[in-house]
Amino acid sequence: MLEMLKLFLPHHLPVSMAEKARSGLAGGFAILWLGLLIEFMPHGVFPLLMLGSIAASTVLLFAVPHSPMAQPWNLVVGHGVSALAGWYVGTLVADPVIAAALAVGLAIWLMHLLDALHPPGAATALTLVLGSAEYHFMGSMWAATIVTVNVAASLLFALVINNLLPGRRYPAPQVPSSAPSRYIPLGAVTPADIQHALANMDGVIDVSEEDLLQLTQLAVQHAYQRETE
Repeated sequence: MLEMLKLFLPHHLPVSMAEKARSGLAGGFAILWLGLLIEFMPHGVFPLLMLGSIAASTVLLFAVPHSPMAQPWNLVVGHGVSALAGWYVGTLVADPVIAAALAVGLAIWLMHLLDALHPPGAATALTLVLGSAEYHFMGSMWAATIVTVNVAASLLFALVINNLLPGRRYPAPQVPSSAPSRYIPLGAVTPADIQHALANMDGVIDVSEEDLLQLTQLAVQHAYQRETE
């Protein structure tokens, strides 16, 4: 029972206070500039709005910018297909509860299918479903404009701000796999090694140390089996 309760305790992230402060300030500035941009952009018949889901994207873009889910493809495609799912499900299904379930499930499936998982995208789908009575009156072009402005501006701010901050590169480079310089025995990597590596990166990796260790061990085991077959 005690071991089960321990699973509910927070996972400590070896991130410096400076990095945490940079993440908060960067996210705040991004939302500030997005709000000012929307406020002063020319509006048509209907007003431009800031999506609530874009705040969740901001967490990924500025707190874990090296996460696969925070990369430009995931941001743009994730919100895009989720918006389509929310819009069309809201049009076809009258019951808001059923429509919400279908839209979020469809959004997740489409994001998975396109290798574009971005959790805030599901919130975009839900927003368009729950506000369908109002948003459908404003038209699909208005909804597309709202999503495009929010996502494009967020991507622009992420590209500028993250590349000005120390220790960050956005988009995150895809590191090619390479053979280790010397043989590392199976099971040699320990949680302390993982903690040391994370501390030296001075950034948030959105996976626990235990999962990283298990991933490393499974990869080494697979490589060993491949070489001995």
